[in-house]
Amino acid sequence: MIGKIAGLLEYRSADHVLIDVRGVGYVVYVSNRVLAGLPGNGEPVALYTDLLVREDNLQLFGFTTLVEKEWHRLLMSVQGIGAKASMAILGALGADGVSRAIALGDWSAIAKAKGVGPKTAQKVILDLKDKAPGVMAMGGTVAEALGDEVIEVEAAPVKRAPASKTNPAQAEALSALGNLGYAPGDAAGAVAEAAGAVPDLDTPGLIRAALKLLAPKG
Repeated sequence: MIGKIAGLLEYRSADHVLIDVRGVGYVVYVSNRVLAGLPGNGEPVALYTDLLVREDNLQLFGFTTLVEKEWHRLLMSVQGIGAKASMAILGALGADGVSRAIALGDWSAIAKAKGVGPKTAQKVILDLKDKAPGVMAMGGTVAEALGDEVIEVEAAPVKRAPASKTNPAQAEALSALGNLGYAPGDAAGAVAEAAGAVPDLDTPGLIRAALKLLAPKG
C-alpha cells in the first residue's frame, strides 16, 4: 500500500497531478480544492495517498491531511459513493466541511457536491454519523508528511481536566473541535454549555450540540 508520496510536482491536470519521486512519476488524482492549494510545477510536494485497486486499473488519490484521507475511505464505503463522488464531496466541502455536515446530520450540504443526489447524501449521513467524532479527532497535515517540524499547542490543562472527570466525551469533543480550527476557549465554552444542558450526551451528540452553539447567529 502506498500511503504517502513526496517528490517534485511535475505537472498538473484538471483532476490529477504527476509527482516525480527520484525519477519515477506517480499519477495522483486530487480534488479541485487540493489542486488549488498545491505549489507550482517543479516545487516539492507531499500528499497522503489512498490506492484504489481494480481488476484493470490502479489509481492513487491524494490528500493534504489524514482527516481528508480518512473521510475519502469512509465515503467510499457508502453504497452509491465511488471515488469520483467522494472527491467531489471533499472538493466541495473540504475535510472540515464534511466533518461538520456529517456531525450535524446536514445532508443538504453533502448534496451540493456534483453528482450526489439527496437520497445518496442522506445515506452518507445515516451510514457515517457515528464515525464523525473519531475522524474529527485525527491529526496529520502535509507539513508532517514532508517531515517538517510541527509545533503543537494544546489547550490549557484546566480546560481538559474537569471534562475527563465528569464525562469523557467532553475531552473527545474538545479535541475534535480543536482539529476543526475552533479556538480552545470557544470550544471549551460550547462543550461545557452543551454538556451542562444535557449531561449524559455521548461524543457524537456533544459535538453536534457544540457545533450548533458555535454556528454564526442570524
